[in-house]
Amino acid sequence: MKVTLWGTRGSLASPGPETARYGGNTSCVEVRGSDGTVLVLDAGTGIRRLGLSLPGSLQRVNILLTHLHMDHIQGLGFFPALRNPQAEVHIWGPASTTLNLRSRLTRYLSPPLFPVHLRDLACKLFLHEVPGDDFDIGEFHISSALICHPDPTVGYRIEAPDATLAYLPDHEPALGAQKFPLSADWTSGYKLAVGSDLLIHDAQFTEDEYRTRMGWGHSSLKHAFEFAALAGVKSFIPFHHDPSHTDDALDDLIKDSVHLVQPGFVVMPGIEGSTFEPG
Repeated sequence: MKVTLWGTRGSLASPGPETARYGGNTSCVEVRGSDGTVLVLDAGTGIRRLGLSLPGSLQRVNILLTHLHMDHIQGLGFFPALRNPQAEVHIWGPASTTLNLRSRLTRYLSPPLFPVHLRDLACKLFLHEVPGDDFDIGEFHISSALICHPDPTVGYRIEAPDATLAYLPDHEPALGAQKFPLSADWTSGYKLAVGSDLLIHDAQFTEDEYRTRMGWGHSSLKHAFEFAALAGVKSFIPFHHDPSHTDDALDDLIKDSVHLVQPGFVVMPGIEGSTFEPG
């Protein structure tokens, strides 16, 4: 399993003209299997660069959406595979209580928000609703479950022969907790993350910021670290950064959290363009 971060909702506020080290694209992660299978986790603005990196001979692409907030789908219409008549594109994502996945995506991929209707895309398009039964794509076995974030939102557990990845980019496991973390069975997302080789998890707020933003659906860095410890993961990537935090501030926040929590797992910064091979 090879994991590449194409968009981490990174810093946009670094001083000076240089490009922010953490990157400015919104959520998008590529997971590539040893058999050549490609998974795309979320379709933020990072999906455009990911799409340009894919070989033209690739016949099938699989996009797993955690939810349909704009920062997770705003790059979808610019994904090159959607314009390829030879490409088979499968999209997994949650329905709502009133609309199926096709109807929800049509709201974005139609005028006035986008000039091309979903129904008119050139690719062979297949839509699948989650959560549901586990499913297999190539060498990957995939589980999904609803997690704590406004509107229907899922997290994913992706198991390959060599490693397991848990992807929960927008998640507030501490919501409603009098004492955090809760027991394993009562903590949102635990079953998706438990024992994974790599956890990619929401870490948007400082502790002070979180106190005034409870219920927004995001974690403080401290809560994210504690969730990773509860799940017994081997390595952890803080993700979904607040774009108002500068690169230097993100470095300090991660360093301070490591010092405070003393994690028993490896912590790797969520920097756009980084590649990891868990396991």
